Amino acid sequence: MDNRKLGSVELHFAELIWQHAPISSGELVKLCAQQLEWKKSTTYTVLKKLCEQGLFENRDGTVCVLLSRQEYAAAQSEKFVEENFEGSLPAFLAAFTARKSLSETEIAEIRQMIEQMGGK
Repeated sequence: MDNRKLGSVELHFAELIWQHAPISSGELVKLCAQQLEWKKSTTYTVLKKLCEQGLFENRDGTVCVLLSRQEYAAAQSEKFVEENFEGSLPAFLAAFTARKSLSETEIAEIRQMIEQMGGK
């Protein structure tokens, strides 16, 4: 995937696909007309762009997901930590928690994730 961050309109469009995939391109055009007030040409232009970035594939008139919402979010998170914290997750967590306290539940969830990752 091209690691470029999607703009708000592209992300809204991608969310529609993630929610309805697999979806026929004709149904996607109708959905975008209703939700985004787009014309057919706009839908196909943005779809082509996101297909070129590796998020989706338009195969025989059916739009399929190549990169899930979770995978996209993970890639964006990794990119953010890399660009802003030299790839250091501890540095990110230190900066994050300097302004926002973690709840006991959040701490427990993080501990559980670390324990699970330690076993890999």
